Amino acid sequence: QEVSLGANFSRQIEQELDVSEDALLKQRVNAIGQKIAHVSHRQDLVYRFRVISDKEINAFAVPGGYIYVNTGLLQMADDDELASVIAHEVGHVAAKHSVKALQAALGYQLLTGLIFQGEKYQSALKPGNIVFNLMHLNYSRADELFADKLGIHYVSLAGFDPQGMIHFFQKLKLKQKKEGSSEGIFLLRSHPYVNQRIEAAKKEIDLLG
Repeated sequence: QEVSLGANFSRQIEQELDVSEDALLKQRVNAIGQKIAHVSHRQDLVYRFRVISDKEINAFAVPGGYIYVNTGLLQMADDDELASVIAHEVGHVAAKHSVKALQAALGYQLLTGLIFQGEKYQSALKPGNIVFNLMHLNYSRADELFADKLGIHYVSLAGFDPQGMIHFFQKLKLKQKKEGSSEGIFLLRSHPYVNQRIEAAKKEIDLLG
């Protein structure tokens, strides 16, 4: 059911958003993503990584193992930082947070309908609304911190530097300070408690030894 739901949503996303066909960007994201996927807790899924041509600094996950990364984020992140972002999103999928968040956004009955009777229920919603909900899922603070925790372990197991997560958060904060706003940085607009996440990440990294 989760995979079916993700496949339905991924088709909608890729019809409505500008999915990049840049071979180098696709190769970079997929190579890093597959290394992360290989060490994740969910080995029952086939993870798929896509690049969205959008200057907003954002990444998001769809149930079933579909991960999307914006070009705006790719431009500012080195490989360790990108790995930490992808690992965080894989963490949401592994913990099934994305399913829970979609239930909250769309409602259990509608979500179930989209799984079992996709076309009938999708026609009842404006497609753009579905994609918006997928791109802007609201996770609880506990879910975000847990996805960070999983992400730190995944990047370490995959051979990347887990400090990349902290460096990426610091880059976001610096960019916001320079520009005087978090407009164009969805990850900051949606995650106002970045300082708490940095401190939690430092503690988790210390536990790695």
